[in-house]
Amino acid sequence: MTSALVKPSSWLENGIQIEKVNNLNLFKLTDELQARMQKLVDKKTADSLTSEEAVEIEAIGELVIIVSYINGMIASEAQKSQGTENWERETDKN
Repeated sequence: MTSALVKPSSWLENGIQIEKVNNLNLFKLTDELQARMQKLVDKKTADSLTSEEAVEIEAIGELVIIVSYINGMIASEAQKSQGTENWERETDKN
């Protein structure tokens, strides 16, 4: 028996939302997808995960990594921009 392949992209429309955090628009999992992930983690901890669920938890985990990476890039760019603005302000004072 082969497991169906679950792609992280299958949750892009219904599993990801944008949330404003400290003036940054960041991506996060929806409450529903977070709850599903927690249910799967609990089943994995109890050693009762099916092979299909194992594929699903891996795909959601991959999506978490992607979202975290993108959010890190957004935050880094915002910090660089903030640093440039501060530098320009200091230069204008002199």
